[in-house]
Amino acid sequence: MSTTKNKVQLIGNLGRDPEVKDLNNGQRMVRMSLATTDRYKGTDGQWKEDTQWHTVVAWGKQADLLSNQVRKGTGLLVEGRLVHRRYEKGGEPRYATEVVLSGYQVLAERASAA
Repeated sequence: MSTTKNKVQLIGNLGRDPEVKDLNNGQRMVRMSLATTDRYKGTDGQWKEDTQWHTVVAWGKQADLLSNQVRKGTGLLVEGRLVHRRYEKGGEPRYATEVVLSGYQVLAERASAA
């Protein structure tokens, strides 16, 4: 029998401070925006950068820890699973893809501009 695994690992920097939400059921959730950048040489021979933004969601104890450990510019290695969800906004269907966090490692903080 073949099994498949939904697992993703990303290394990037936070684009803004984590958004902390305390839900009605008593659970805490943190939503973060993680930027990853790939460098490659284009067909014209020039170096190019492609930045992708990923929404990362953490729950419970991980949410508590992250909300105190990271801020905009922090480098993170995150592991988790991809989740696609559908919701409505203003009566219109919307779709989102998020990384639900299973583990992380704080790598570094970006030097702030003077």
